[in-house]
Amino acid sequence: MPDRIHVEVDGRRLDISNLDKVLYPRAGFTKGEVLDYYTRIAPTLLPHLRDRPLTRTRYPNGVEGDGFFEKNAPAGTPEWVRTVRLPVPGSSKGREQIDFIVVEELATVVWLANLAALELHTPQWRVDAQGRPLDPDQLVVDLDPGPPAGLPECFEVALILRERLAADGLQCAAKTSGKKGMQLVVPLPGEETADEVSAYAKAVAEELARARPRLVVAKMAKQLRPGKVFIDWSQNNAFKTTVAPYSLRAGPTPTVSAPLTWDEVEAGELTAADLTPSVVLDRVAARGDLLLGR
Repeated sequence: MPDRIHVEVDGRRLDISNLDKVLYPRAGFTKGEVLDYYTRIAPTLLPHLRDRPLTRTRYPNGVEGDGFFEKNAPAGTPEWVRTVRLPVPGSSKGREQIDFIVVEELATVVWLANLAALELHTPQWRVDAQGRPLDPDQLVVDLDPGPPAGLPECFEVALILRERLAADGLQCAAKTSGKKGMQLVVPLPGEETADEVSAYAKAVAEELARARPRLVVAKMAKQLRPGKVFIDWSQNNAFKTTVAPYSLRAGPTPTVSAPLTWDEVEAGELTAADLTPSVVLDRVAARGDLLLGR
């Protein structure tokens, strides 16, 4: 196979390269397979990326090499890729603003996959047509287990949280992080600020930590977390991001941040390793997007 080939994606001309390069060595999973997964999942993935400034984690030398976070649009970004200029307080590079990529079409997904952007992370808010940030349209609670706790304990906490959120009239959907934890996603009308949403999530997390101190912790301090599930309410900070639904994760083998049914959460049998790209594609083909109905 040639090192570089030219393709056309919905009228956009792209160069893609090194399709045989192995990005997940333990699984023998190649860049071509990454491109294939992202191309096939794109119709389901795109609604979750649209209008959200994107942070990527790139692994050009594979998951066993050095990866790096990338927020800014890299040199050579095609002119047809949408970008928005936004503030970045506390930037490690001292920048006040940078140009973020906003994914709106399949061609951008393919272009990013060709850059070995394995992981896609988004904030809980979108931008409008002029690129101005809107109030958050979702609340996300990240459940992070401290060993020896794992995904089974996250499932238990997720069920408790579902009941607690329902008491406030909020419906949530569950998804794995693709690694050791999971997230709950709550749709919002976009009428509250990120600070207000974050304060609410913090209050709920602290309430559950008081009610179930042997299972739940609401503080980030690592010494408090062994054997418990940390409810990370801070994911709702306006400048934080969460792995997007259907994103690949960079681990020993390719796994996906995949939506779950509540029956699956209650059964507590799935593991992150079960949710591979091929399995997730089959799940979407059979069930559609489980997050759409929340």
